[in-house]
Amino acid sequence: MIEPPEGLPVTPRTGRFLVLAGVFICAACGLVYELELVALASYLIGDSVTQASVVLSVMVFAMGIGSLLAKRLRRRAAAGFGLVEAALALVGGCSALVLYAAFAWAGDRGEMWASSSRYLFVAFSFAIGVLIGAEVPLLMVLIQRVRRQDASGAVADLFAADYVGALVGGLAFPFLLLPWFGQLTGALLTGAVNVLAGGALVFGLFGRDLSGRGRWILILANVTVLAVLASAAVLVDDFERAARRAVYGSDIRVAVQTGVQEVVLTGGDRESLHLFVDGRLRVSGRDERRYHQALVQPAMRGGPHARVLILGGGDGLAAREVLRHSGVRRVDVVELDPGVVKLARTDPALSELNGHVYRDRRVHVTHADAFRWLRGPHERRRPYDVVLADLPDPGITASTKLYSQEFYGLLARVLTDDGRFAVHAGPVVTRAHTYWTVDATLRAAGFVTTPYRTTGRHDVFAAGPDRTADGTAKPRDWGFVLAARAPEQLTAAAVSAVLRSGSRAAERVRPASGAGLAPSTLVHPRYAD
Repeated sequence: MIEPPEGLPVTPRTGRFLVLAGVFICAACGLVYELELVALASYLIGDSVTQASVVLSVMVFAMGIGSLLAKRLRRRAAAGFGLVEAALALVGGCSALVLYAAFAWAGDRGEMWASSSRYLFVAFSFAIGVLIGAEVPLLMVLIQRVRRQDASGAVADLFAADYVGALVGGLAFPFLLLPWFGQLTGALLTGAVNVLAGGALVFGLFGRDLSGRGRWILILANVTVLAVLASAAVLVDDFERAARRAVYGSDIRVAVQTGVQEVVLTGGDRESLHLFVDGRLRVSGRDERRYHQALVQPAMRGGPHARVLILGGGDGLAAREVLRHSGVRRVDVVELDPGVVKLARTDPALSELNGHVYRDRRVHVTHADAFRWLRGPHERRRPYDVVLADLPDPGITASTKLYSQEFYGLLARVLTDDGRFAVHAGPVVTRAHTYWTVDATLRAAGFVTTPYRTTGRHDVFAAGPDRTADGTAKPRDWGFVLAARAPEQLTAAAVSAVLRSGSRAAERVRPASGAGLAPSTLVHPRYAD
């Protein structure tokens, strides 16, 4: 019978298994913290590619720093590991709460978050990375304490358990924690698992290595962390409601996580109604009509319009403008999120704003990603006279494929020879590069284009930095591009007449600003948030 090593309560085989199990759990928790930061930063700041790059680069750099700092703790590896896990559980578990609080209360609707408070996000990435980096050197000492073996074998064992744990944590975040518990509670729960696993490993296996003072310090640290995490979990619902009121105002009527995105509806009439999607204001009842008329009317008045395809637009407001035209026989809406369509059907204020369009038998809804839908079989489908792209802004990373040359090439397959296509391309003045890239991409896909925009003071999409200190909307234009396959569909005289009759706030934009820009493709997206 193999005797336990001196000071250990178990055999070397059992001790090695317990250490590797601790590595597995801690690695899973560490990756959850990392993914939590990426998801939260993408939601609060935007541009998921940039935010993921910041998290990964800062965290990997910090892990190197943490590994160097851990060298000083090797003589007290058990106590050091226990304190590192307690600190990691506290920082990682509370990170989502603190970052969301900064977004909600720092500045006017996130105005400060958009600038100086970004450093808080970087600080959390660095702190978590340092603590994760300190784990492996200390665990290396502990596993050698259980059973002496060559360094290469110990490293192989540790990294195998670490990588498998990372796999489990990476899968648990999107499929378990996020849908079942949400970002805030999910992070707190992960922190609790982290501190319990670290404490159990240290006290259960290496308790005799702790001095009397070290034992009490570690007990106090673990109990304090658990108390903080438990208190935060009890209060998380109240915190979330208060933070939502700080972000969206006090008149929130609907706040749902649909499985695709977070949808928040505020206000109860045309003047006060606002629809937010993932923290971004998508619809303001005060002047949404100006935006949707500018998107819809030029394409509808440019020729035949019996069959119309709307990509996005689940709120029904673009469909409302389409149905104002006589001769419309069918309107197909391809919307990714069923939750938005459900709100547009059932919410009293939103359904009144869209004219109850979903009661009209001519309107048909398909829940699908627009890109995938366009790639599907079209042999049995009749082409459309008008296609309208009422999609999220091209500067959002997840939307760039919907403004790519490949996407427009697929769209051309469902358009009649004399059909027209209109797309919202972002503001002309404040994001000129993005706007003219949309125009260049359409032309590269074989379309003839006419850029135009609305002018004046608007509220749609005006939130955060787009508001002045007193909360009023800054002047902002909405840019659009009208496109067709044949030049005769977009003659200068015809387009001018369309714009005069379609939207009194619309005007053509001189295309010289976009000269020389390269088109955006799937492998080389050229939009940035």
